[in-house]
Amino acid sequence: MILVRSCWCLGGLMVIGASNVGAQNPSYPPQPTVPTSAPSAPGAPPSGRVMRASRATGPINIDGKLNEPSWAAAVPSGDFTQSYPKVGAKPTDPTEVRVLYDDDALYVGVRMFDARPDSIAAQLARRDVTGIYSDWLHVMVDSYRDRRTSFRFSVNPRGVQKDVLEYDDNKGEDLNWDAVWEVATSVDSIGWTAEYRIPFSQLRFGSVPSGVERVWGFQVMRDVARRNERDSWSPWKQTDPGFVSFEGDLAGIVDIPTPRRLELMPYLSAKLTRAPGDPANPFYRSNDTKPSVGADLKYGLPLGLTLTATVNPDFGQVEVDPAVVNLSAYETFFPEKRPFFVEGANIFNIGSITGGPSYGSQQIFYSRRIGRPPQRFARGQFVDAPDATTIIGAGKLTGKVGPWTVGILNALTAEEKARVIDASNVESRTPVEPLTNYFVGRVRRDFRGGNTILGLGGTAANRDLSDTVFKNLLRSSADVGSFDFEHRWANRQWMLSGALSRSLIEGSRPVIRNAQQSSARYYQRPDADYLSLDTTANSLSGYSAKLGLNKAGDWSFSATAKSISPGFEVNDLGFMGRVDYRNLGAGSSYNNSKPGKLLRSYNLFSGTNHAWNYGGDKIWTSFFNQVTLNFTNLWNFYAGGEYDPSAVDDRLTRGGPRGRQPTQYGGWTQINTDQRKTVSYNLFADYYADEAQGYARELSIGVDVRPSSSVHVTVSPDVSLYHNTIQFVRGATDPLATSTYGRRYVFGNLFQTTLSATTRVEWTLTPLLSFQLYAQPFASAGRFRSFKELLTPATQDYAVYGQDNGSTITPVSDPTTGNTLSYTVDPDGPGIAPSFSINNPDFRTHSLRGNAVVRWEYRPGSALFFVWQQQRSDFLPFEGDFRTGRETRMIFGHPSNVFLVKATYWFAR
Repeated sequence: MILVRSCWCLGGLMVIGASNVGAQNPSYPPQPTVPTSAPSAPGAPPSGRVMRASRATGPINIDGKLNEPSWAAAVPSGDFTQSYPKVGAKPTDPTEVRVLYDDDALYVGVRMFDARPDSIAAQLARRDVTGIYSDWLHVMVDSYRDRRTSFRFSVNPRGVQKDVLEYDDNKGEDLNWDAVWEVATSVDSIGWTAEYRIPFSQLRFGSVPSGVERVWGFQVMRDVARRNERDSWSPWKQTDPGFVSFEGDLAGIVDIPTPRRLELMPYLSAKLTRAPGDPANPFYRSNDTKPSVGADLKYGLPLGLTLTATVNPDFGQVEVDPAVVNLSAYETFFPEKRPFFVEGANIFNIGSITGGPSYGSQQIFYSRRIGRPPQRFARGQFVDAPDATTIIGAGKLTGKVGPWTVGILNALTAEEKARVIDASNVESRTPVEPLTNYFVGRVRRDFRGGNTILGLGGTAANRDLSDTVFKNLLRSSADVGSFDFEHRWANRQWMLSGALSRSLIEGSRPVIRNAQQSSARYYQRPDADYLSLDTTANSLSGYSAKLGLNKAGDWSFSATAKSISPGFEVNDLGFMGRVDYRNLGAGSSYNNSKPGKLLRSYNLFSGTNHAWNYGGDKIWTSFFNQVTLNFTNLWNFYAGGEYDPSAVDDRLTRGGPRGRQPTQYGGWTQINTDQRKTVSYNLFADYYADEAQGYARELSIGVDVRPSSSVHVTVSPDVSLYHNTIQFVRGATDPLATSTYGRRYVFGNLFQTTLSATTRVEWTLTPLLSFQLYAQPFASAGRFRSFKELLTPATQDYAVYGQDNGSTITPVSDPTTGNTLSYTVDPDGPGIAPSFSINNPDFRTHSLRGNAVVRWEYRPGSALFFVWQQQRSDFLPFEGDFRTGRETRMIFGHPSNVFLVKATYWFAR
């Protein structure tokens, strides 16, 4: 399923003339301004818009008033145009911008006129908030002037700040980039104003000779929430092939000294853990305290590079991961949330392309591998093992030097040991994770003004396996090298991108054998004549080749071609599911952004996706479409359908012969109501079925409540019903099962019910003091019935135990609880094949995960955190019936509580 949605990302003639900004008694509307044309120059912006900055003649007090003489003397610029809903039209209300500078900072003053100032949307929220109903002003500075990277500084009428790094022109934005800057706002009878001070130390640029004028990319955008209108100083529309490349220019900055860019932020924290435990366990502490100290350092090097380092980092304030039930053969992906790793992560998107619909995914660098939970399980009567690997230190070098983009990251994690008390009450320490070094590097070179880019990158994980317990468990080294490119033409309307990567892992024979037999590739599959299991190998290598083609515009097109070899492996420092496939996918859409009486805009999309394994089996075919309708009353409607014909499934038996997935079909819909209301709703529903009578049904109702301008509450209850008629259960060796190569592959009908409700509460007292609560109650139960075995590979031919071939299946129950513990199966009647047992896979699980964070930014760049984190969870085997009342009550079991106080202090010079 592909959800196409409007880009929230933040694109004219220059205006010079009289203005009321800075006057003591402003009036509405403003006086007309006189447009002038921009000078033509190499690398000039597409719009031709140029803003000239003036040197401040006196101090600027950041109070949102714009009443200093320097503002009155500065040259104003207006003539914004609508990006939406009326593309290219004159804005409903005008906006004027002025820019000043001194030796230390850039100052931006913006007057936003509004004929109805009482209707300005001004929600109070924490810094870097997303998804609130509010007017916004966005100021963007491309100080590299590479037309691909821009620093965005956003503010709403209540002074809520947001800083974002826009990267790769239109590919994405990094909300975790944080700068130290000032802004103040003021609402008056004719609209509102914003007054910025952006220190040059927070931007990145190289040095120029004395007297040479600097020219940077520059953009100002204004969002008016009640009209869902965006007005842009330099024209931009949603169907444009870029974003940063459509910025105008900022000129006039001369003779500013190279700023000092040394920032140090030490932290001090104290953590208290209170969790239920066994009083007989000598490692158990009802009150477990842990103090910690560390520091982050950021140093701006010459030419635009930044060195960032962290020593003994603490991420206690980071939101917990949601609960899931994973019955697949693959790991669950959770996004990175730790600030050090998410800030500037875009440069480390090694081996990625921009394409269309695709099958499977491999992420060469997945930073959550650094500091991961220990990989060796310690056994004993009592065990005290660490939850995560300690990061001793990490550093990264990022930035641009002329046409070169550079990213280098290195991290060292400690050897971890668990304390164990064995059955003889003897205490010992045993290693559970070795000392490991992680390295990631990438460089890219711009050509043709950024329209052609070549890049090289790679990762390396090296472990100290001197302790013999790790020799046959972990790989000694894992390396990936990658080459990538992007090429745009036809005024950036078309783009071709590609990446070629190669991987190599090394280790002992058992380690490499396990890698060959993993769910990613299953070299042991008996009917895969193109694969062979090499039990003598000490290494495994493979490659990944990808191409993506895109065309932007009202009519857009995208396509993907991929080839991922069976030996490709990136999981040591990356994330991947299966490999061993070739893939072709394509999609096309039409976007109409001309408002009518009923619709503001609409989008129609359709696509198809196909995949084959390296043996030539067709393992995936899919056809899908989607419609997006944006109504004039600010409601949104989305719907899509999908049809997937039956295909071979070479992973169904988990290392056995091929299976087959039934034909699947279904659809989904989503409705968003008008967010201008105090209470708005988000309704999502889907229904998918297959020819074997399996299904997946989900209903979610999101409620968004703004009881006041400082409180925001969202609640999203969700219920899903899932019926899989071929859920894998186990394999059993039986020489008589000749059609399935001497093993029986057992499946069951799974009936699973899941109920959850994600809740967020944000209460903001001031832009610098906020309270945030996240909670996710979760309950799921799975019941297995109609156990059966695959009779013929690559077909949907199954024999149901107790019904076919004279087979029998007998439950074995617990005499105390009455729960079925296992089943004894005779697959083809007495006296023929040996019987075997199936452990009852029924389950019930409950969880409540959440955290509450009070954040106070007591001085610029410095914060105090008070954190409460709670987790409640259980897992009950042998029971699979879902009873709503019972499951809801069991969510609130015995809690584990963590209390954290953390203080940071920002130094800069």
